[in-house]
Amino acid sequence: MKKGCILLLLMSVIGLPLIAQNIIYSNLKELLAQDGDTVAVLRVEKRSRNQIVLTGGADYRITAGNDESMGRRLKKRCFAVRDEKGDLYVNCRKLRYKKLRFGAWYAPAVQLDKKIYFCAVPLGSVVGGNFVEDDDVKLGGNIGDALATSSLVTKRVCYELNAETGKIEFMDKDKMLELLKKYPELKQAYLKDDSPEAKHTFKYLQELRDKQK
Repeated sequence: MKKGCILLLLMSVIGLPLIAQNIIYSNLKELLAQDGDTVAVLRVEKRSRNQIVLTGGADYRITAGNDESMGRRLKKRCFAVRDEKGDLYVNCRKLRYKKLRFGAWYAPAVQLDKKIYFCAVPLGSVVGGNFVEDDDVKLGGNIGDALATSSLVTKRVCYELNAETGKIEFMDKDKMLELLKKYPELKQAYLKDDSPEAKHTFKYLQELRDKQK
């Protein structure tokens, strides 16, 4: 009888799903190796439009509850986090696009092999040309010449971080089509959207991630 109970107990434990964990990565190398530190609490807070207008930066504030030490690490030293749902976020604090800053806070991201794709504010005159009108105002400070008028501060585009070179490039139409060339249905849907904004391009990056699982 006892042996039967023990067997049933073992079978029930084996049948349990793996418990999802919050993981933080100190650098890009740890992220690629999937070798981060687990934390009990990870709070992902979507920043409001007003907060972004006032201080700039990325879309998400990530904290560790009441753990102030871990909170400081998340804010200044952490490279990326993966929450218990499996969603990835990269810290924009130290990222640069052509020497321009993205600002602080976290951006949603997708990892495809050795490249990280993330959503962030348009930077520089080339990218800005997709959105800016002649009478729009640009704002300096921590985000360089990022677009920061009230009508543009929440615009987002996608960028590619190449882990082998460390270089960050804008995800333009040509790059997206190259990624989608093996998936004709996704490619056709992307061409119908025909927009550089992340609200259109990021969903295709997420679908590519799901297909690689």
